Amino acid sequence: MTTATLPLRVEIIRQFKRRRTVVMFALLLALPWILVIAFQFGPQSTAGQQTALRISDLATAGALNFAAFALSVSASFLLVVAVALFCGDTVASEASWSSLRYLLAAPVPRDRLLRQKLIVALGYSAASVICLPLMALLAGTLAFGWNDIQVPGTGETIPALDVLPRFGVVIAYAMVSQLVVASLAFLLSTVTDSPLGAVGGAVGLVIVSTILQAVEALGTLREFLPTFWNTAWLDALAPEPDYSGMVKGVALSVTYAAILLAVAFRRFRRKDVVS
Repeated sequence: MTTATLPLRVEIIRQFKRRRTVVMFALLLALPWILVIAFQFGPQSTAGQQTALRISDLATAGALNFAAFALSVSASFLLVVAVALFCGDTVASEASWSSLRYLLAAPVPRDRLLRQKLIVALGYSAASVICLPLMALLAGTLAFGWNDIQVPGTGETIPALDVLPRFGVVIAYAMVSQLVVASLAFLLSTVTDSPLGAVGGAVGLVIVSTILQAVEALGTLREFLPTFWNTAWLDALAPEPDYSGMVKGVALSVTYAAILLAVAFRRFRRKDVVS
């Protein structure tokens, strides 16, 4: 039966044993500790003398501030690379190893093959987005203590227990905002036999989108760029949280992802697999 072919458990184990999976998770889990060392041995901040406090100025104020800082510095590149790697390498690597046609000859229906690989790739992508802020919370607690969060810009203080549920929403939003990267990388993975090409194409989209985002002459058109709402989660940590930007970001990411994934499945059904 086709339902018995390529079970999720097998694909999860196969991807977990890949060297790039181990290296990427090791890097994501190590980054918060590297940042802690940098703050401990770096020059002391003069944030108290500034009128407008940046998120980096408040990173050592407590665990939640530190986790927010770690997420802000990693979301625009490191997490993008991680998501692009897990989703862009999954099909293209099989083609580059000349094992894709043997998987399809098992037989595994093409839609099932893509679905199983997509589920596993998204699962690892979600785990990568979750593990970094959680490790940052642990590292921040041990290094800077569990204190109330201070708001960038104003320095206002919000009780940690009030912010903690919102921080869960922030992590969830960070995952959803990476859906565009994941879906484009997955689409490119079905088009090319080069894993680097699929990963690089998705990362390139983020770079180009970020550049265009800085062009104010584009006006409201910038709101349709896939990276425009990526930092909207900062509004959730304000004294009076505003989720309107996050709602727009979710709608944009889900729309782009649905279109790109539909194209990926349609493209792969018609692809002449020779490797």
